[in-house]
Amino acid sequence: MKTLADLIDDGVAGRTVLVRSDLNVPLDGSTITDDGRIRASVPTISELSGAGAQVVVMAHLGRPKGAPDPAFSLAPVAARLGELLGAPVRLVEHGAGLPSMAAGDVVLLENIRFDPRETSKNDDDRAAFARELAALAGAEGAFVSDGFGVVHRKQASVYDLARELPAHAGGLVLAEVEVLRTLTEKPERPYAVVLGGSKVSDKLAVIEALLPKVDALLVGGGMCFTFLSAQGYGVGDSLLESDQIGTCRRLLESGKIVLPTDVVVADDFSAEATTRTVAADAIPDGWKGLDIGPESVAAFGEVLSGAATVFWNGPMGVFELAPFAEGTRGVAQAIVDSPAFSVVGGGDSAAAVRALGLPEDGFSHISTGGGASLEYLEGKTLPGIAVLEQ
Repeated sequence: MKTLADLIDDGVAGRTVLVRSDLNVPLDGSTITDDGRIRASVPTISELSGAGAQVVVMAHLGRPKGAPDPAFSLAPVAARLGELLGAPVRLVEHGAGLPSMAAGDVVLLENIRFDPRETSKNDDDRAAFARELAALAGAEGAFVSDGFGVVHRKQASVYDLARELPAHAGGLVLAEVEVLRTLTEKPERPYAVVLGGSKVSDKLAVIEALLPKVDALLVGGGMCFTFLSAQGYGVGDSLLESDQIGTCRRLLESGKIVLPTDVVVADDFSAEATTRTVAADAIPDGWKGLDIGPESVAAFGEVLSGAATVFWNGPMGVFELAPFAEGTRGVAQAIVDSPAFSVVGGGDSAAAVRALGLPEDGFSHISTGGGASLEYLEGKTLPGIAVLEQ
């Protein structure tokens, strides 16, 4: 695939370059609570701006219903992006056309999903929207795909636009693909994977894909209780997918899955709940498991300390609530302390790293795309990558 370096070598001064970034950040009202994705987008935008391009950034925020909605405006993102770039970033409303731009200027199009054609399942609708976007760039325009968090979506600004303009992989997308290729093609061993999150069903495909390739698969989060149930343990009121118990029993036959031996349970789902740490086979009726316990953290840490490659996706507990954050903190710290090549698989895991104050440079790579990372590891074709390779 052609890269950002190829585009800059060709010369971008005075040209309009459309950049698809992933700026889908969490908001509390109009306050950005985690700007990690914005910061990750800056290097590619800065490189193009510094080379004299007129940079038009496209992104989405949340899931608006194909129409303008102030709750999903990218205005706070434009302000923060401008702060990080050290220059104002104008927000351009849909259908308004581009303002007058000088070499090096950066503008941000309002939420691309305000147009229903962006996410349409109809190929013709998406292609029409892509042509309109391409027209903004003009005859000398180019496209840079730098939003790794959306490359698993066949959407107009991700897939169809790459067929309308000379398309290049941005630095972020290129780095993500190289890291994931390392995990799938030539991981150093021992290779340990840590999976958490709520549901087994959400991670089943990646578990099936990874089990033959890894040396150990450590399971925490809400999904561990279905595995514990598959071992015949009572799980109280913990999250349980009864229809996945048989599947979990089969997966456990691999001998590679490591489960918690103790868990933190609570009588309510709240920060003020009464909590206990109990053995994984002794969860009381009426109580719910909301984190892995210290014995499990130590056991997981022992595996991670001897690993050469680690992939982590999904928190070990409800880390947003202080009584249930220590499992995630402990396992994440064990990864930081490990000499392994370590990859954080985006999503809640990346958010946990920042929310819990862990050093981001303690990990080899923190992905910006949880869903895209998992689909890549499952062996799925990612439309936004495939189109760049055509």
